[in-house]
Amino acid sequence: YPKSAKNLSDPAKQHRIYPYLLKNITAQHANHIWGTDITYIRLQKGFAYLVALIDWFSRYVINWQLSESLDMSFCTQNLERALKDAAPDIHNSDQGSHFTSHHYTDILMKKNIRISMDGRGRCMDNIFTERLWRTVKYENVYIKSYQNFPEAKSGLTDYFNFYNTQRPHQSLGNRTPGVVYHSKTHAQCSLKIQSTNTI
Repeated sequence: YPKSAKNLSDPAKQHRIYPYLLKNITAQHANHIWGTDITYIRLQKGFAYLVALIDWFSRYVINWQLSESLDMSFCTQNLERALKDAAPDIHNSDQGSHFTSHHYTDILMKKNIRISMDGRGRCMDNIFTERLWRTVKYENVYIKSYQNFPEAKSGLTDYFNFYNTQRPHQSLGNRTPGVVYHSKTHAQCSLKIQSTNTI
């Protein structure tokens, strides 16, 4: 399991930091809590950067995006695409500059979404996203050893479709994230949420 010295959560001193809202709180339904984070994808030459939004209740990956750089826009684009079909009560992230930027938080505030941020150095505050990264890397990235960006994008498209619709989770009673997410959202508000994994 390759270790990395890369820190993708560097804060920006001029950005507002929001408090962590989720201590002792368990997600009660789909779209109650979404978590997000950025991780790097090692390529044969260089890196790509992956951001995803995951529903804490169902472990369903709402939307993800791969970028060749750490430009701010790939995170805001990922959020905007996810919000086309649904919105969480609470959005949780780390204190990295991508998620504390006004461009990002303004999108959340316009939707009246409560903003929660992990404590500094507390990766366990966003444990479901951390587990997602471990799963993606062990089950796909390290095995595939992608040569370049297009190959990684294609491979991850296939993998996230598998993860959402075919991979059962023991914590979900051996159901898939897609089954749990869609059944709960239909029951609550008759929404037809479509996966938007293709970037």
